[in-house]
Amino acid sequence: MTFRNPKPTVDIIIELIDQPHRPIILIERKNTPYGWALPGGFIEYGETVENAARREAKEEITLSVELIEQFHVYSNPERDPRQHTLSIVFIARAKGRPQAADDAKNVRVFALWELPTDLCFDHDKILKDYQNYRYHGLRPRLLD
Repeated sequence: MTFRNPKPTVDIIIELIDQPHRPIILIERKNTPYGWALPGGFIEYGETVENAARREAKEEITLSVELIEQFHVYSNPERDPRQHTLSIVFIARAKGRPQAADDAKNVRVFALWELPTDLCFDHDKILKDYQNYRYHGLRPRLLD
């Protein structure tokens, strides 16, 4: 019998703490699905989720990040059109100027009130949850 399991990933909400209003960094994806996304990617075998988050940030935006907290886990089987994934989402902070690298076609810094509408995966939901947390202290609700 062959077992199929979701692929574990990380996504990182990176606040730039050396800019007013702590804007966040998004990447424009070079590969499908196209659009804007949080920096992140697949966890490699033998790697901790924390190290995966730091590695993905360094690979995609060339900045070292300080992980602040594990925010939430998103596991809807429909969240990634390519395959069933689950994402451990971290909140992190960084300083400096991000540069697009690896599979990031472009990188931009966004104020939370100016986010793009063409977000990939379930990143619109993740960022709405993050806004509720940042502005109102409300954590995402666990689904039954």
